[in-house]
Amino acid sequence: MEQYNISKSNTFYAIGLSYKKADAKIRGHFSLDENGTQRLIQQAKLEGIESLIVTSTCNRTEIYGFAQHPYQLIKLLCDNTKGTVEEFQEVAYVYKNREAISHMFRVGSGLDSQILGDFEIISQLKKSAIHSKKEGLLNAFLERLVNAVIQASKRIKTETNISSGATSVSFASVQYILNEVDNVSEKNILLFGTGKIGRNTCENLVKHTKNEHITLINRTKTKAEAIAGKFNLIVKDYSNLQEEINNSDILIVATGAQLPTVNKAILENKKPLLILDLSIPKNVDGNVTDIDNVTLVHLDDLSKITDSTLENRKLDIPKAEQIIEDVKTEFNQWLETRKFAPTIKALKNKLNDFKFAEIDSQRKKIANFDEAQAEIISNNIIQKITNHFAHHLKDENCTTDESLELIKKVFQLEEPLKHV
Repeated sequence: MEQYNISKSNTFYAIGLSYKKADAKIRGHFSLDENGTQRLIQQAKLEGIESLIVTSTCNRTEIYGFAQHPYQLIKLLCDNTKGTVEEFQEVAYVYKNREAISHMFRVGSGLDSQILGDFEIISQLKKSAIHSKKEGLLNAFLERLVNAVIQASKRIKTETNISSGATSVSFASVQYILNEVDNVSEKNILLFGTGKIGRNTCENLVKHTKNEHITLINRTKTKAEAIAGKFNLIVKDYSNLQEEINNSDILIVATGAQLPTVNKAILENKKPLLILDLSIPKNVDGNVTDIDNVTLVHLDDLSKITDSTLENRKLDIPKAEQIIEDVKTEFNQWLETRKFAPTIKALKNKLNDFKFAEIDSQRKKIANFDEAQAEIISNNIIQKITNHFAHHLKDENCTTDESLELIKKVFQLEEPLKHV
């Protein structure tokens, strides 16, 4: 990527792991909460990484960034999670430059999601990019790339049927409940955890189950109250968790805890209990299944459930891929302009030197010289000249490298900065 003048490190990588090769346990080892992400970003700044974004969801953890070697990014991930380099090497992927760009497009467009068409990842990419920008870790290339991926995602969502039906873990969990539980509107449902997945699940529960017995619990009660207020739901204190679980028919766990928060020791249910664990790492200990009337379903199980529209959504994959190619072509065209951006900048500086020298000369020669007017005219001419050269360099019929060398030679330009 050196010829594009976008980074001191030159190489753009996407490193990470996903549901495709890493099970929930391993994904849990590499998951990042907000504190872990912030630690990683601060370490990246200290180690001289100039641009990166970090995403961590229930299905994947990824770093997109510039480095001399991918190990720099892998080490950042392992230093700030429970994962090891050895585990990473067994299940992870590393993409470079063009492949890394293509990977981000597929991820952000829902084509690489555990449930085809799940667009929740795009909000993660947006949030991560905003965070990195605030920390000074988002260069022009990465910001432009994220915006292009967002554009492709929006088009796919509106122009195809990829997003029809159950396209997220939160919706799939509610669909599972509707399919497996009789008289669901009469059951006591407890939602433990009101992060993004918890919020989305709550909205889907209210919308599709018509249940008036939904209770919310969150470690920070005010967050649960904010959501409950929208839907007129019940909120209980975290200290009431065990009591509320034992009063429930359905328990949905969507917390961000790094260790299990629910195990068989706190279960005293006398009636059947369905537990859906939507957390990564897993927040429900597998030992709950030692209890006869408890059924445990993890999000990896939910992702295998297919709805009646899945085959129709698959038919739109070629159309979605074409949209990605269209947007990616526009991005690549912009990227090509980065080749000559330093030369155009150097040309503009050279012409400004001419302008300053000429205005200074005319000021001495001409009485009542209108310097302001001369400045305006000169700036307009400089802009037209640089635009003319820029349009020439964008022309597909011209040889960019040869044209750049000619411009440098004619205007005796100093070698422009390679990285801008």
